[in-house]
Amino acid sequence: MQNLPHHLNDRESEKTEVNLTANSNSSNKMEAPQAKAAMDRFKTEVASELGVNLKDGYNGDLTSREAGSIGGEMVRRMIKKQEEQMK
Repeated sequence: MQNLPHHLNDRESEKTEVNLTANSNSSNKMEAPQAKAAMDRFKTEVASELGVNLKDGYNGDLTSREAGSIGGEMVRRMIKKQEEQMK
């Protein structure tokens, strides 16, 4: 169960836990098809630059290291771009 403030009773705690669980999967879904396409192109570009071969569709044969290196580099680049825009 989540660490909730002690003033919530058990029933409120149960409701909160269910709501948190129900919403946990929605954070990684993109609503706009254009955004998904752009992220897929970005992912493919980063993977290519890192020497990781991505296929269209399922890439479950990637190692954790390969998948993590792609995601990590994507995050680094997005942060860098955001920091540059904030200057």
